[in-house]
Amino acid sequence: MPLTKPQQRPQPRWREWDRRAQKDGLRGQVHATNGDRYVGEWRDGKKHGKGTQIWKKGAVYEGDWKHGKRDGHGTLSLPDPETGRHRRVYSGWWRGDKKWGYGVQFYGDEEYYEGEWCGNQRSGWGRMYYSNGDIFEGQWRDDKPDGEGMLRLKGGNRYEGSWQRGMKNGPGRFFHLDHGQLFEGFWVDNVPKCGTMTDFGRDEAPEPTQFPIPQVKLVDPDGVLEAALASFKAPEKAGA
Repeated sequence: MPLTKPQQRPQPRWREWDRRAQKDGLRGQVHATNGDRYVGEWRDGKKHGKGTQIWKKGAVYEGDWKHGKRDGHGTLSLPDPETGRHRRVYSGWWRGDKKWGYGVQFYGDEEYYEGEWCGNQRSGWGRMYYSNGDIFEGQWRDDKPDGEGMLRLKGGNRYEGSWQRGMKNGPGRFFHLDHGQLFEGFWVDNVPKCGTMTDFGRDEAPEPTQFPIPQVKLVDPDGVLEAALASFKAPEKAGA
């Protein structure tokens, strides 16, 4: 009796469509229905590996992907409305589609930040170059200077000390190098509450004061310091 090959049952169309939709490995340009485009590697239907994403509005990301999100090292560029060319906005590390780790953010031609990031915010150590020529170097938290840091002004004067919520808060020193003076004291929300001003390199200063600073002592230095500490700690208690 002759053997007959069993007839295969036809597969539903959705199975073939599902198979084609699952992208793996290096693929050519893939267009999304919203106008976005992607060229690069895939795994299990998600962007994974090296790839370039071009959004409809003009933003471009080139770098690493993991399970459909920017993860690893990559560069984000945006179109310049004046020239039409793309300019680099951020270059560094990503995690879960957010800036995370060391990276450089460009805010303009003369203003940029280089340092650590956490969840798209400047957090950790970093250095900020401002367009007016000022430079801040130190600790950041929630996108603001927070901790120990130094602000060097364009003219050369600088502040070294404690910061909180983006302002001078706590003990610090301000070097008035143009006048050859040094202020050491305690700050609350950018305002020096108490401290001492002394001559510091008066002979080498470009614009020294006419007379040296005389020795002056407070009648109640402990009381002034206690009041400054109380006003400094008040916001912390209110937010607790």
